[in-house]
Amino acid sequence: MSLEAKKDFIDEVSVKLEDDLTVSKMRRVQESMADVLSGYSMEHEQSEANALQSKELLKKFFQAKNTEGRSPGTLKRYGYIMDKLLMHTKVPVGKITIDHIRAFFEYEKGRGVSERTLEGYRNTFSSVYGWLYKEEMINRNPCANLAPVKYQKKILYPFSQTDIEVLKENCEDIRDKAIVCFLLATGARISEVCALNRDDIDFQKMECKVVGKGNKERTVYIDTVAAMVLRRYFEQRKDNSPALFAGLATDRMTPQGIRVMLKRLEVKSGVSNVHPHRFRRTLATKLINHGMPIQNVKTILGHDKIDTTMQYVYIEQSNVQESYRRFF
Repeated sequence: MSLEAKKDFIDEVSVKLEDDLTVSKMRRVQESMADVLSGYSMEHEQSEANALQSKELLKKFFQAKNTEGRSPGTLKRYGYIMDKLLMHTKVPVGKITIDHIRAFFEYEKGRGVSERTLEGYRNTFSSVYGWLYKEEMINRNPCANLAPVKYQKKILYPFSQTDIEVLKENCEDIRDKAIVCFLLATGARISEVCALNRDDIDFQKMECKVVGKGNKERTVYIDTVAAMVLRRYFEQRKDNSPALFAGLATDRMTPQGIRVMLKRLEVKSGVSNVHPHRFRRTLATKLINHGMPIQNVKTILGHDKIDTTMQYVYIEQSNVQESYRRFF
């Protein structure tokens, strides 16, 4: 603790002097301070003021991102990851350095945390500290030189047509089948699906409007199968809820409720990895393989960048080969 307190003291003084000293003079000042402080005992002041400062800085970040339209789920994840870092380092938000973050990564890796998860942590820290630095709430961005964590990217496969048929056959009731068909047709996020009402479905135009990330409205489309199953589901409902999908014990299904239902369907059907994003990936792959321009697929999925959409697409090697042969 004493060594860390001295290092922080030297860093703070260096920041205040960096505009007035050359690199060589700065190094001499730092060495002199380290030499003088070696004869003193220093400890961090773990005061309520430090804790309050950390809380206030993060509060401002979360308020800004909430105003920008970041989803509650994303902000909750940011908070969880920042709490992990602060609990491990026991250092206020504004005092965190790149060395603290690297040590935290080493600790987490030793616990068996994957490189992919560590890269997710890095993205969170970069977002938080990049914003704090840009807003001039901290003097240095500890993530400025923090390199990406390399990890082996797995091929994320969409559902096959056989998978889709098996899933439909193993749905427990018409509601579950309607959810499966709706996810397959629209590629909507489950948070978007849970916010929809029955009246939002335009059966004449075979479409509906959803509100996605950043409170951005977009149009998604349903096919004839989804429309047919939805109509049957509506006809059999006896509740008065306006929700598109009603829960068994609640007026409106929640994202967690859909996840639980899909996990139950995974076990019953024998189809692996039945989760919401795989339905989005399946739709994106289907549309691309049928020739839809990537820009249109991006719009349907509600992505800001084409790079994000491309991560959802699995292109069959046979399609690549066929396209190649057309040119020769």
